[in-house]
Amino acid sequence: MCSRHGTKSTPTSACRPLRVGIALSIVALPLAACEATQPGAAPQSNDTMLKGSWSLLELQSSSDGSGDVRPDDPAKYELTLAGDGRASLQLDCNGATGVWTSSAADQTHGSITFTPLAMSRSACAPGSLDTRIVQALAGVRTYSLGDGRLVLKLAGNSGDQVWMRVAE
Repeated sequence: MCSRHGTKSTPTSACRPLRVGIALSIVALPLAACEATQPGAAPQSNDTMLKGSWSLLELQSSSDGSGDVRPDDPAKYELTLAGDGRASLQLDCNGATGVWTSSAADQTHGSITFTPLAMSRSACAPGSLDTRIVQALAGVRTYSLGDGRLVLKLAGNSGDQVWMRVAE
């Protein structure tokens, strides 16, 4: 126990290690919190089935009147979902990056969201789907998996993006 000597308020040597330990704890706790929430750190996704690369098969629209669209070359459109929560896309002549998070409801369904994607702005050939894909990803809320396909479902049943797993 810590005690005081006489009328002076100087602690005994037994109190010093306790105070040093408390002081270190007070300093270390905020530093640990900062490390866990560093700006730019991507959240971890918990859905291992989604991780990897996917090529675009089809954009299905049910609300904007544009109908279903298949890319002329699916290899020009690739979505890569990394385990650290980063998303990267090759979109015809452009690239895009952002962050994705998901939560699996079961082995074939779950919720998924993407942050607004940063996209390069090269002028692709007419008919490119680059801008349409990026805009639609902002509205994706759920997914389903089956037969090597990832279906990203837009909010309000406004359409789907159908992607096929790229062989590695």
